[in-house]
Amino acid sequence: MQPVDTSVGDNSILEVAHAAHSEHPDNRLFGFVVFLLSESVIFLSFFAAYIVYKTTSINWLPDGVTGLEIREPAINTVILVSSSFTIYIAEKFLHKKQLWGFRAFWLLTIAMGSYFLYGQAVEWSGLAFGFGDGVFGGSFYLLTGFHGLHVLTGVLLQLIMLVRSFLPNEYDKSLYGIEATSLFWHFVDVIWIALFTLIYVWQ
Repeated sequence: MQPVDTSVGDNSILEVAHAAHSEHPDNRLFGFVVFLLSESVIFLSFFAAYIVYKTTSINWLPDGVTGLEIREPAINTVILVSSSFTIYIAEKFLHKKQLWGFRAFWLLTIAMGSYFLYGQAVEWSGLAFGFGDGVFGGSFYLLTGFHGLHVLTGVLLQLIMLVRSFLPNEYDKSLYGIEATSLFWHFVDVIWIALFTLIYVWQ
C-alpha cells in the first residue's frame, strides 16, 4: 500500500485557517476602546453635574472651608501625568523584545500610580469636610474617589502584566493585555487632568 500524500491537505487546512482569521480579526482592543468611551460618558455626566451645582449654588463650599490646598494635588498631578510617558517607554522596550527595559519602566509606572494613590489618601485624611458636608463634599469625594478607583484598577492591571512578563514567551504573539492596560492608563491620566482643572484650579 502506497503512503497517502497529505501535504496538499495540510496546506489547504492552513489556508482555510488563515482565511478564517482574516474574516474574523481580533477586535478585543476595539471593544476595549468602546468600554473606555462608556466610562467617559460616566465621567462627563459627573463633570456636568458638578458644573451645574457649582454655578447655581449660593453656598457652594462647606462652612469654615475657604478653598482646597492645590500644592500637593499639583505635585500628584505631575507624577500621574508623567507616568503616561513611562508606560509609553515601557511599551517601546517590549516591542523591541527588551524585557529588562520594559520591566524597569513598567515598574516605575506602577510606583508613580501607587504614589498618586498614597497622596490622595493623605489629602483625604487632612480635609476639614466629609462626604456629607453639602453638595460640594459629596461631589468632591465622588469624583476623586471614582477616579482613584480607576487608578487602583490600573495599578493592579499593570502588576498582572508585569508578572506575566516573567512567563516564557508570554508576549511573543499577542500584546493585547499590554496595549489595553496602557490605553486604560492614558485614559485615567486624561480624566485626572480634566478633574484637577475642574476641582482644584477652578475654585
